[in-house]
Amino acid sequence: MAGRLTEVPGVVAVALGGSRARGTHRPGSDWDLGLYYRGEPDVTALARLAEELTGAPVEIAAPGGWGPWVNGGAWLTLDGVALDWILRDLDRVERVWADCCEGRYEVGTQPGHPLGFWSPAYPGEVALGRVLADPQGELTVLQEAVRHYPEPLRAALVAASWEAEFSVAAARKSAGRGDALHVALCLSRAFGVLVQSLHAHHRRYVLNEKGALASAAALPAAPPDFAARVSAALTALDAGAVEAADALVREVRTALSP
Repeated sequence: MAGRLTEVPGVVAVALGGSRARGTHRPGSDWDLGLYYRGEPDVTALARLAEELTGAPVEIAAPGGWGPWVNGGAWLTLDGVALDWILRDLDRVERVWADCCEGRYEVGTQPGHPLGFWSPAYPGEVALGRVLADPQGELTVLQEAVRHYPEPLRAALVAASWEAEFSVAAARKSAGRGDALHVALCLSRAFGVLVQSLHAHHRRYVLNEKGALASAAALPAAPPDFAARVSAALTALDAGAVEAADALVREVRTALSP
């Protein structure tokens, strides 16, 4: 399938991503194929190929159809197995990588990413994926580069932990007013930032929020019982939870200090 996909005009490489590529999948996990393209992929040709493979019409989301960062693609079922085609603009991925090397990143609003899409996920997907088809070797060259975590990006994401402290301070005011939604949002954001900072400190990419807390808790710099303490705070959402979150923020920031 990967070879057939690179025959579609615009598609230059295909990589296996997600838990299947990392070896952390479960029996029922989807298969995720990243379709790296330049210019404009031929969506009509992709739809024809999808129908040929599955035996049924398949709707293809053109670039931008799934949002500004996840982009587009298709959900397929092949022999009873869930398979996702996910479009990735290789030119944009390379621009994001160049920014990361300079210590610059973005956090964009994206459906399916409640804490926002952190742009370093683009090179992270390449670094942690398995290249399946790459006729010109373009994705393979990029993969070799992105496997070396940039020190400027590491410094920038570690420094971003200040936002966690700011979010907890905002939650403290809302907890006194019983504003559970705002407290939940602030604490979730604070913990999400800490997870990013902890991973960056250890030169590891975060691709999305799923599983990120457990992954962060296993890192050497994480405070004791990090995952359990985060879960307890997000369950309580009261004044005590805010103070517990404040303690976690201080512990993480101390651990990450030079």
